[in-house]
Amino acid sequence: MNFQEKHKEQILVKEKVQKEYEIVVFNDEVNTFDHVIDTLIKTCDHSPIQAEQCTYIIHFNGKCAVKSGDYEDLRPRCENIIDAGISAEII
Repeated sequence: MNFQEKHKEQILVKEKVQKEYEIVVFNDEVNTFDHVIDTLIKTCDHSPIQAEQCTYIIHFNGKCAVKSGDYEDLRPRCENIIDAGISAEII
């Protein structure tokens, strides 16, 4: 195995080890569809259609993973969702 192949293999192994997290938003009987949609657009950079689709999934399934990525990026987004009165957590 030459140097380039070995280096490429090390990069692939490192990429597989890095964990990806998700913000999960939970359904409630308090928040309106419009409020959840607006919050997802502002906090998760969703398009209006994507935010609406996630909101319907939350409503009918009880929860939806609305954003994935590294923990440092998701933490302030999740805090903003919670500050908006919407139940969410990072898993």
